[in-house]
Amino acid sequence: MLRRASIDEKDEDMSHRSIAARAAGAGALLALIGVIAAPAFAMQARAQTTAVTVTATEFHFKLSKTSVPHGSVTFTVTNKGHVGHDFKIGGKKTPLIAPGKSAKLTVTLKAGKAPYLCTVPGHAAAGMKGTLKVT
Repeated sequence: MLRRASIDEKDEDMSHRSIAARAAGAGALLALIGVIAAPAFAMQARAQTTAVTVTATEFHFKLSKTSVPHGSVTFTVTNKGHVGHDFKIGGKKTPLIAPGKSAKLTVTLKAGKAPYLCTVPGHAAAGMKGTLKVT
């Protein structure tokens, strides 16, 4: 009977060691995943889109931000004027926006200065233009 108790104790000791080894291995695996995943999470956080609200009137644009980080920027343009306007920036433009209506435009901007304007003839010359700072 003594011998049987000794074998059971050894089995129990081996079982505890096996659990401890598995836990250590799992901890190491989680740490490795964290090291690998951290740059991906950082890139995802940086890849977020910046939102800018643009109000168009005769003959002026008012942007909610004067500076944005480089990358994806979504402009929500609302025409509060009495005639149609559009908004062009980063090589893209909205369709003609009727009074009281809105349009969205998403562009990718590089660091520097991003000029914007209304392309309706005569509107930019009347003041519907500007430059957005991109950091």
